[in-house]
Amino acid sequence: MENSPSAPPHAPAPEGRRGRVLVVDDDPTVAEVVVGYLHRAGYAVERAGDGPAALERFAAARPDLVVLDLMLPAMDGFEVCRRMRAHGPVPVIMLTARGDEEDRILGLETGADDYVTKPFSPRELVLRVESVLRRAGAGTPAAEEARPLSGAGLRLDPVARSASRDGAGLALTLREFDLLAFLLRHPGRAFGREELMREVWGWDFGDLSTVTVHIRRLRGKVEQDPARPRLIRTVWGVGYRLDLPGDGEAGEAGEAAGATGATGAPESPEAMRAIEASEAPEAPGTTDRTAGAPRA
Repeated sequence: MENSPSAPPHAPAPEGRRGRVLVVDDDPTVAEVVVGYLHRAGYAVERAGDGPAALERFAAARPDLVVLDLMLPAMDGFEVCRRMRAHGPVPVIMLTARGDEEDRILGLETGADDYVTKPFSPRELVLRVESVLRRAGAGTPAAEEARPLSGAGLRLDPVARSASRDGAGLALTLREFDLLAFLLRHPGRAFGREELMREVWGWDFGDLSTVTVHIRRLRGKVEQDPARPRLIRTVWGVGYRLDLPGDGEAGEAGEAAGATGATGAPESPEAMRAIEASEAPEAPGTTDRTAGAPRA
């Protein structure tokens, strides 16, 4: 049996603090810089230098967010993240010196909410932490955002943070839930990845492949055949659109254009990869930034 922690409920942050963050990195220099920036931003911060120590601290006092290095001794960040996420939707931001797309995708599929490649701007990391915590710890939604959402057998309750399809519960991560809720609020409308990143993630800059990976993961959970998506469509040259049965012209357009290529065939896995490649940044790890994005 795994020696996994049994995570207690979130402990309250110390007086005057914005939340509790656990920083897990075996590089003392990187850890010191990250801890320093987070402290100055008003967070209570704990450190761990390897996976077992991180799990021990996690079990002792569950943090509000974990900044987790991928390349750890004894137990890598993927396994640490998997064990933590097995006990609840704790937000995780992964750090790594490996910028390969496969590593980034694996990190996100493990349950990480964000993936930051070294070297990185500590100020940007603080903004990422703020954004993830804002989403995870948001108070009672506004009346419009609080109403249950449904369509095509999907049902989401934003207040309870619960989701189901045809009565069966869906295990959605924080970002997957927010992404699906946003699409359900705007059926039939196409959104670019930049717009989704801004509206769902709350970022004006970041790695756009994060959106692509979350769309792929979401399709795997809500589509009957993720290789031939009928709900979350890829719109050539634009981005993605949610089509619900009975949406009228939007649904019909999805059948004729969004779901087919020039030959009229459904999206194949090869076509999907070609679409995603055409939308991806110029090189793995490329980060799109606004002119005013902070730098260290």
